[in-house]
Amino acid sequence: MKHQMICAALLACMLSSHAFARDSVTNYSVESALTSEGGKVDQDIALYFAGQAHPGVVKSFGEFATNKKTNSFGKSDETACQHVFLSAVMALQDRVRKEGGNAVINIKSNYRNVERESATEFTCGAGAVVAGVALKGEVVTLKK
Repeated sequence: MKHQMICAALLACMLSSHAFARDSVTNYSVESALTSEGGKVDQDIALYFAGQAHPGVVKSFGEFATNKKTNSFGKSDETACQHVFLSAVMALQDRVRKEGGNAVINIKSNYRNVERESATEFTCGAGAVVAGVALKGEVVTLKK
């Protein structure tokens, strides 16, 4: 009998967590996010979001994607989304270093495989405890 009561309690907890699950998908400012935590983004690796003009491409290393998550518990959606956006941008910059390029161009949001091209906004999904940002962009060497 005790085993059945424990199973019933666990089932009730699991069902109630789904009932209160939240997944708010919102767009936030790229500029605000890039300046939200100073010094995290490498200024030596150029970032060009979809539609932004950039110098000519000398060499393309291909398109790369990143999908980052962060703990959002106790944080506003905007704060959590800005933080995880920076993580995603830093992952793209790490890929530039690995490939030997100097920039990422045509960066776009790719949250849940839904592409959104914007030079000014990124898409973030935020729940009760996790926020996520997915980006993709082309790693290149640009003319100097």
